[in-house]
Amino acid sequence: MARIPEAVIEQVRDATDIVDFISQYVQLQKQGKNFFGLCPFHEERTPSFSVTEDKQIFHCFSCGRGGNVFKFLMELENLSFQEAVVKVAEFSHVPLDEKIVNAATGAGQSGDPQSPTNQLIKLHQDAAKLYAHILMNTEMGQPALDYLHHRGLTDQTISDYGLGFAPDRQLLKPFFDERQIDYQMLRHSGLFIENQDGDLRDRFVNRIMYPIRNQSGQEIAFSGRILKQAPDQPKYLNSPETEIFNKRRVLFNFDLARGAVRKQGNLILFEGFMDVMSAHQSGVDNGVASMGTSLTEEQIYAIQRITGQVFVCYDGDTPGQKATQRALTILRDNSSLKLGVIQMPEGLDPDEYRQQYGEQKLADALESARETPVAFEMRYLKTQYDVATDAGRLQYLDEILAILATVRSPVEQDVYLTQLADTFELDKTSLRQQLAMVKPVPRTVKKPAVTSGVTDGQNSAEPQQRQVVKYSSIEKAERALLFRMLHDRDVWLRVTGTPNFSFVDDDYQLIFTLAQGYFETHQEYAPAQFIDFIRDDHLQRLVVELESLQLSDSIGEGEIDDYIQLIMHVAPLTKQIKATEQALQEARRLGDNDQVRKLVIDYIKLQQQKQSQKQA
Repeated sequence: MARIPEAVIEQVRDATDIVDFISQYVQLQKQGKNFFGLCPFHEERTPSFSVTEDKQIFHCFSCGRGGNVFKFLMELENLSFQEAVVKVAEFSHVPLDEKIVNAATGAGQSGDPQSPTNQLIKLHQDAAKLYAHILMNTEMGQPALDYLHHRGLTDQTISDYGLGFAPDRQLLKPFFDERQIDYQMLRHSGLFIENQDGDLRDRFVNRIMYPIRNQSGQEIAFSGRILKQAPDQPKYLNSPETEIFNKRRVLFNFDLARGAVRKQGNLILFEGFMDVMSAHQSGVDNGVASMGTSLTEEQIYAIQRITGQVFVCYDGDTPGQKATQRALTILRDNSSLKLGVIQMPEGLDPDEYRQQYGEQKLADALESARETPVAFEMRYLKTQYDVATDAGRLQYLDEILAILATVRSPVEQDVYLTQLADTFELDKTSLRQQLAMVKPVPRTVKKPAVTSGVTDGQNSAEPQQRQVVKYSSIEKAERALLFRMLHDRDVWLRVTGTPNFSFVDDDYQLIFTLAQGYFETHQEYAPAQFIDFIRDDHLQRLVVELESLQLSDSIGEGEIDDYIQLIMHVAPLTKQIKATEQALQEARRLGDNDQVRKLVIDYIKLQQQKQSQKQA
C-alpha cells in the first residue's frame, strides 16, 4: 500500500483535536489538565484512560496503550495507518486526493485482508450485499419488501440498516462456491449449517435479514425474522457466536447511535430491532437494542463508555414492564449510570405506536413520556399487589417505602410521599415517620477484578491512578533525561555533544537514535508527530509513557549533569558489581577458593569506586 505524503498526514493531524475525535467513542471528563474516561480497549469501572489535549496523545494507565489520534483508531477498529488517516480526515473535513483515498482503502478491508478475522467480516459483508440486493431488486424479495412496507418502513430506512432477504432456497453456498471461498472458512462463519457428512447448507432461508454490525460498522452476524411462520421454526433466528460475533458484547445500532448519543447526552435502550428503526425513521437516532432478553455487563460497559444517562423504553405490555424492571435492576447493580424510563402509552411498543400514530407522535412520546425509575416502580409494583385489600396495600407501601429510603433528595422523597398520601388517602406525616424507620439497603456497583498493574480506585468519579512501577535509579535517570532532551533543544545539544554518550537501556537508546533522524527534518518536538515517525508499537508506548512523567517545568541546577553521571559512570559500575556478585556465587558453589579470593578483592575495589563516586 502506497505511503501517504508526510505533508498530508501533518495537515490531517493539525486539523484534528484528539479530544473531539475520541469523544465519539469515549465519554471524557476533564480532570486537571487532562481528560479521563473508561478505556475502550479493556473493561474497567474507574477511568484510567487519559487524553492530553495540548500534546494530542492518549494513554491508558491500566493496559498501557497509547499514541496519537491515528494510533487510537488503528487499535480500536483494526485499521491500517493509511486507512486511519483517511477516516480521521473525513471526520475533520480535510479533503484528500482521490488517489490517496483509493490507495488507502483499495483493499476494501481493514488491516490485513487475509487475516481470519477480516475474511470472516468480508463474508458477512458480501452476504449482506447479496441479501439486500434480493430484497430490493428481485421478485424473490418482493413479498419480504411488501411486508416491511406494510409495517411502515421506508426504503430509506431499509437502506440505512442494510435489511435484506434470504429466500426459501440454497443461495449463499453456491454464491461463495463460485468465488472459491475456503471450505473451513465457510464452516466457521456461522452462515451455514453442517450435516453429518460435512455438507453445508444456508442457515438462513425464508427470512428477512437484519445485519448485526460491530462498533466500526462492519457486518459480523445476522438476525433473521421468518417471513411465513412455520410450526417448527423460531420467529427469529440469530447467528451463532463466532470469532467475530459475541452477542454479550454487541448492541444493535451502537455504531450509528454513537454520534446522536453524544449530541443528546443520553441513550435510549429499546427492546427490539424494529423499535430502534422506528425511532430512527422518526428522527430519534440515539437508540440501541440488546441482542437478547437481558442486558449483559459487557453491553452496559459499552454504554457507560459513551454516556452517563440511559432511558429504558421497552414494550408497554405486562411482559415489557417486567423486562423494564429487570433492566433497571441490572443497570443499577452494574453501573453508575443515571437512569430513566420512557413509558409508551396504551401498552404499545414503540414500533406499534409509530404504525398507529405516525413518526412525529412517536418522536414526541419518546421525549414527553419520560419518568424516573422510582415513579416507574411505584406504578409497576401497584399492578403486582391487590391494593384494594388492606394486606395488599400494606405490602405495596412497605416495598415502595424501602425504595424511597434509597432516594437521597429530600425534595424527591417529598414528591413521592405526597403522591402516596393522595392515592391511598393517608396521612403524609405517618408515611414520613414510617419512612424514617426504614433502613436503606445501600446499592453497591459491582466491580471487576483489578486489572494487572493497577489498583482499584475508591471513587468512580476520579481517574484511576497507575500503580507505582519501581524503576531503578538508573532507569529513572534515563527516562527523565530522554524526556528533557526531546523537549529542550539546549539539553539535546548538550547531551549529543558529550563524547561516548549512550543510554544503558536498548529501548531508550533506540528512541534516542530515531529522534536524531526526526530532528533532521523537524525543528520542534511534537509527541503526536514523533509517534508516527517511529511506528514501532512498543517504542510508541514508551514515548507516550514519557509524557506522563511528573517533572517540574523548569530544569533544576545540576539536574542534567546528575543524569549523565548516573548513566555514563554509575550504571557501568553497577553492572560490573552485579556481574562480580554472580561470579562470586558461582565460584563458591564450585568450591574454587582461589577464584573466590580474587573475586572478593575485585568486589571490594568496585565497592570502593562506588563509594568514591558518591562522595565526589
